[in-house]
Amino acid sequence: MVTSPTSSAAVVNEPGLLAGKAPEEGAGGTPPPSNLGPLGRLGRWSAGHRGTVFLSWLAIVAVLAVFAPSVEHALSGAGWQANGSQSVQVRNLAQKDFGGQASSAIEVVVHADRPISSPSVQAVLSNAERILAADPRIGRVVTPQPGVSISADGKTAIILGGAHADPNTMVRAADALQQPLRQLSGNGITVAATGASVLWSDFNTANRTAMLRSEMISWPVTLIILLVAFGSLVAAGLPLLLTLVGLLSAAGLLDLLTHVTPISIWAMNFALMFALALGIDYALFIVVRFRGAHFGRHRHVGESVGETMDTAGKAVLFSGLTVLIALSTVMLVPAPAFQSMAAGIMLSVFFVLLATLTLLPAVLGKLGDKVDALPLKWVHSGEHRSARFARWGELLWRRPWFFGGVAVAILVLLAAPVIGLRTAMPSIKVVPATDSARVGYALVQSAFGPGAPGQMQVVTTPTNAAAAEAVLAHDPGIAAALPAQRSASSALVMIGAVPKVDPSSPSIGTTIDRLRGSLPPGSLVGGAAAENHDLQTVLAAKTPLVIGLVLLLGFLVLLVALQAPLIAALGVLTSLLATGAAFGVSRLIFQNGWLHQLLGFTPQGFLDAWGPVFFFAMIFAISMDYTVFLLSSAKEHYEKSGSPKDAMVNGLAHSGRVIFAAAAVMVAVFFTFALSGPLPPKEMGIILGVAVLLDALLVRLVLLPVLLRLTGNAAWWAPSWLKRVLPPVRFAHE
Repeated sequence: MVTSPTSSAAVVNEPGLLAGKAPEEGAGGTPPPSNLGPLGRLGRWSAGHRGTVFLSWLAIVAVLAVFAPSVEHALSGAGWQANGSQSVQVRNLAQKDFGGQASSAIEVVVHADRPISSPSVQAVLSNAERILAADPRIGRVVTPQPGVSISADGKTAIILGGAHADPNTMVRAADALQQPLRQLSGNGITVAATGASVLWSDFNTANRTAMLRSEMISWPVTLIILLVAFGSLVAAGLPLLLTLVGLLSAAGLLDLLTHVTPISIWAMNFALMFALALGIDYALFIVVRFRGAHFGRHRHVGESVGETMDTAGKAVLFSGLTVLIALSTVMLVPAPAFQSMAAGIMLSVFFVLLATLTLLPAVLGKLGDKVDALPLKWVHSGEHRSARFARWGELLWRRPWFFGGVAVAILVLLAAPVIGLRTAMPSIKVVPATDSARVGYALVQSAFGPGAPGQMQVVTTPTNAAAAEAVLAHDPGIAAALPAQRSASSALVMIGAVPKVDPSSPSIGTTIDRLRGSLPPGSLVGGAAAENHDLQTVLAAKTPLVIGLVLLLGFLVLLVALQAPLIAALGVLTSLLATGAAFGVSRLIFQNGWLHQLLGFTPQGFLDAWGPVFFFAMIFAISMDYTVFLLSSAKEHYEKSGSPKDAMVNGLAHSGRVIFAAAAVMVAVFFTFALSGPLPPKEMGIILGVAVLLDALLVRLVLLPVLLRLTGNAAWWAPSWLKRVLPPVRFAHE
């Protein structure tokens, strides 16, 4: 228990903590209905008109849930490209003017223990060509050519199935063609489909399986943690209600949006994660606060709901807005996969937020005292004020420099490795070694050289063809140039160029940039390796902009919510410190290979290039979630007492338990993805899990309270001109 006079006074006045009988509705400290703000009135209305709210949500979910089951098949598997880049132009030209010989074409590798001229091998080649030709998504089928697609030893041949559809459709074609092609293997002959479309097909399949396995583990763990946190089976089920509503609604809407624009399959994965994470966060914060506002007050449940939404609901609204704003910055990356993933998460967040502000108050209005039905013995331990976290707050108040110094030292030490972090686009190692794409990739490298799977395509005019061939012949990064092909209209020429190194080598980008500077004017360089390079270049260019905007917009949201520039800035900067520590850990694991055997992956020597920009937005969104919960509670107490100690200690006492429980769920959910098969889900699970762990334990529960202690009243000060500009926001419920 807090011992200072100001803190004790705040405890006495805290809803739900009175030792004796509380005043009746409308008496004493109970606020009349007119004192409720907009969110409080919305919550009270939802509780009083729950039939209308239930029917409205039932209609929304019922309509969208009809489309939800088909979303997984409607979502696309490609979209990892930089729109407007040279490589995308080359792919479009190759598909249109060169018989579909684009990066999205499907390569079928046939390897035998005897010459391919053998009748048995020729029969397999003929069957493979027939399977490709029978698929309407395949354009021209290019048979193996000596010196081009037949190896020097005559035992490996490549059939090219031209792309006659967009990249997303070609991934679906790869899904359908892999099995019949694989069945041709046998009797010393290996048939494996490979290429970018097959890679994404294999990756999406492995990712889907891994996600399902992770979810099977995470859901029981989540239920156990929620039961421990709430102490009641009924209360523990409320976060899952929000999760299901958000997920079904977002899934149905994503399915509808696929009729307008391609949506990445990853959008659904991330939507599920955020629906679960935020559904738990918001329900924890609202339900715990409702208990404190309702039990022991002898008041109408509608007023308890109204007070809850007027305080905790306001914090949830600002938290949700921060999440949406942080993720919206990802839209600046001109890559369909990134934009659709951000859209999927934002949809799930929107529906979870809307349900939290309307459906959850209606459910609480219906349940009333029964919110704690089927209780465990600790169901009412501390209501929404934790004595343990109050004592922790008192300890931090007495020894801020020690605990703050330890927290900063740990975070800085973990963040230091981020200085040497390298990024690149995912290599073939992201799919299991037995998958068709990787088997075919290895066969091509073995037969045609290390750079053969990353063949570049140079498109130029016939008059510049000779000059382009001369440049390719003398470039130190090119092993061989293939014969020039004329387009159907003879207006363009395409020359294949085989690099000397593996497509995932950092030197590939140097070669591409050098060729673009030395080839004749108007020449374009494309191919799968060039597409990866162009996307990585765009990501590198956009990452500082996205990070800067996330920090700026996050600061502005906190400034509006807290009405105090110093603490708003400290909230943002501490989030940045935790994020840096998470990426420092990611470098040690994924770049340097620490624990790779335990986690079951082969290190690529770098972090996937899409990680920094996307994970930063996600980590920042989650960390600001906790920041809003802590600081809104602290501000509420500061508004009541004007005491920095009361704000810090009781802010921790009233939000620490929620932050700890929510973080425990998130860490458990994210770390289950570390058990997933493909590498990207492991990166996602470990980076996000470490970030949440560090942010909750070291930043929100140690460093930020210490900063409140050290800054005192200055943390909540604002100049008069700023107060006139900002819309008035109060968290105290008088």
